[in-house]
Amino acid sequence: MTSEKINIAIVDDHTLFRQGLAKLLSESNEVNVLFDADNGADMIKKLCDNQLPEVILMDITMPVMDGYETTRWLKEHYPDINVLALSMFEEDKPIIGMLKSGAGGYMLKQSKTGDLISAIKGIAKHSFYINELVSGKLLRNIQNNQPVKAAIIELTKNEQKFLELCCSDYTYKQIADMMHLSPHTIDNYREALFQKFDVKSRTGLVISALKSELIKL
Repeated sequence: MTSEKINIAIVDDHTLFRQGLAKLLSESNEVNVLFDADNGADMIKKLCDNQLPEVILMDITMPVMDGYETTRWLKEHYPDINVLALSMFEEDKPIIGMLKSGAGGYMLKQSKTGDLISAIKGIAKHSFYINELVSGKLLRNIQNNQPVKAAIIELTKNEQKFLELCCSDYTYKQIADMMHLSPHTIDNYREALFQKFDVKSRTGLVISALKSELIKL
């Protein structure tokens, strides 16, 4: 029995990458590429002329209308379309920015085609896909559409403030200055929260806090 293909679109300003990716994904029997676009404005035009995709693979840095703005526009006008961000680098700032804009997950552009297809299937089914940045426990909660229970995660006042500032563009040093604390103390807060949320990165921490509804963006 053949499963129904997932309809997607690709938005990326690098023509060779975009068209090459479309060709690779189209060769699979699990994904159907409806269209590709070179920026958000181009995507908006093509949405009017094509069947709506279930998932859009979204580049972050693009001219005219970048990934952040495009994702926010999609969440406002087509909230049921899932966005999977594509990033060249595994850096906190752009990933957190895309998550805050409404993306449900991210993948590195260097990922293998099979891994990308798995991510597309995951986000199409669960509206949220995260790779190695979060623990298996959190991912299972997400996949079962069950929020992480905030009640079991007790935070001090300073930990709560630190968590909120982690969702900004501030560096850890800037956060320490804003909280009038030493960098060493901030490091201790970070490590303590990593343990409480069972994550290994700042991005994982932000995602956990969002899912736990401990912060609102």
